[in-house]
Amino acid sequence: MSNAPSRKICDSILDAIGNTPMVRINSITRGLIDATVLAKVETFNPGNSIKDRMAVKMIEDAEIAGRLKPGGTIIEGTSGNTGMGLAIAAVVKGYKCIFTTTDKQSKEKIDALKAFGAEVIVCPTDVDPADPRSYYSVSSRLEREIPNAWKANQYDNLSNTQAHYEQTGPEIWEQTDGRVTHLVCGVGTGGTITGVGRYLKTRNPTIKVWGIDTYGSVFKKYKETGIFDKNEIYPYITEGIGEDFLPANVDFGIIDHFEKVTDKDAAIMTRRITREEGIFAGNSAGSAMAGLLQLKDHFTRDDVVVVIFHDHGTRYLAKMYNDEWMRAKGFLEVTGMTARDLVALGVSGELYAVEAARPVEEAIRVMSDHDFSQISVTRDGRVIGSLNESHLYNEFVRNPDIKRKPVEAIMQPAFPFADVSTPVELLSTMITPENPAILVRDFKTEKTFIITRSDIIRVLM
Repeated sequence: MSNAPSRKICDSILDAIGNTPMVRINSITRGLIDATVLAKVETFNPGNSIKDRMAVKMIEDAEIAGRLKPGGTIIEGTSGNTGMGLAIAAVVKGYKCIFTTTDKQSKEKIDALKAFGAEVIVCPTDVDPADPRSYYSVSSRLEREIPNAWKANQYDNLSNTQAHYEQTGPEIWEQTDGRVTHLVCGVGTGGTITGVGRYLKTRNPTIKVWGIDTYGSVFKKYKETGIFDKNEIYPYITEGIGEDFLPANVDFGIIDHFEKVTDKDAAIMTRRITREEGIFAGNSAGSAMAGLLQLKDHFTRDDVVVVIFHDHGTRYLAKMYNDEWMRAKGFLEVTGMTARDLVALGVSGELYAVEAARPVEEAIRVMSDHDFSQISVTRDGRVIGSLNESHLYNEFVRNPDIKRKPVEAIMQPAFPFADVSTPVELLSTMITPENPAILVRDFKTEKTFIITRSDIIRVLM
C-alpha cells in the first residue's frame, strides 16, 4: 500500500491538504479482532483535521458560484475543526472569519481559531437548534446582519460531502489496493462518512459503512425507525459526533449501521490510542475505536477495516488527556459506591418531569403529590430546565398569579447530567446550592434517574 505522490513544493499551505497516511492498528485490536484494521490519520492535514478538505471545497465552490466575494466575511457555526480549515483558507485567500461555537468545546480549539485571526463567539450547548441563542441561530443571524458575509453551513452544504467523494474516498481505495471491506467513522455533519462511503460503494457495493453515534444524538434511532425522537436528545460530552437535528450531508441510505458509544468509553479509548498506538488522536477517534471493538464479532480474518481518525489530540489536552478532568467526569476507574449502586438500591428514582408549557400550578401539584423538592422541566421530552421548591416559593410570594403562567417563565437551568458509573463521592461535589440535584443517565438501558442531596446523605451516613 502506498500514498499518492505529494508535491515537492506547495504554492500555498492549501496544497498540503490530503494524501494523509494509513496506519495499521496493532495493540488495541490484538486478540480481539482478526481483521486488518487501518487508521486514516487526518491529523497530517495543515489544520490537523479532516475538516481542512471540505473547508477549502466549500469556499472554492462558493467563489465559483459568486456567493463569496473578495474581501468578504466567512461565518460558520463550528466545534473548532471546520473553523480551523476555514480560517487557514481565509488567511491565504484574504477573507475575514467570524465563528460561533458551543461552551462544551475545548479552550484549545477556541484559542487555535483566534490564533488565525478569527473572531469566536461562544454560545450555550443545551438549547434547541432553533433557539436564537444556539450557535446555529447566531451564525445565521450574523450572516444576515454583516455586509458581504457568507455562511459555510457545513451541515447542509453538500460541498462537504463532495470533498470527501473526490478526495478522501479515492485515497482510501488506492491505499488499500481496493481491499477495504468496512468503513468505520464518527458521524457529525455527515460529510465524511457520506462522501467516502458513497465513493467506496461505487467501487464495491458490498463495502459496509458503519457510523459511530453518541448517546444524546438522534442518528441511530432515526436510521433504524425513521422516527426523529426528541427524547433521544440530551447533553453529552463527546466532541465532533452526534447531532440533535438531521444535517443534509447525512445520507442514511449510504450508512448501513449506527453504533452508539458512551462518553466514558470514548474518552478512555481516546487516551488508549495515544498510549498504545503512539497516535495522538482526538475524541472522535476514541469513539470510532470504541465502536469498532463493540462491533468486533462482525469481522473476519479477510476483512480490511478503515477507521477515520478525524483530528489531533492537542485539542483535548484540558479534557480527555487531563487526569483531573477525567476524574471530575467519573471516567477514571475508582473504588467505592457509584450512581449505579444508588439506582440498584432504590435510593434514586427515575426522572419525573413537567412540560415547560404547562402552568406553574401543575408543577406545584406534582411536586406536592410526590413530595419532590425539585423537578426537571422538559419540552417535547427534552430536559431544558428545572425548578426547586425554594425558588418556586420565592416566585409565588412575589407574585401569586405566577401559578397561571407557564413553567418556562420561571424555570431555572437544567440539572447537570452524569454517567451512571459516576462515583457517589464525585456526585456529592456536583450538588451545590445552584444544582440541588444531578440527572444520572444509564446509557445502556436509556433511562434517566435523579439524585438529590438527601439521596447521597442516606448512603453516606
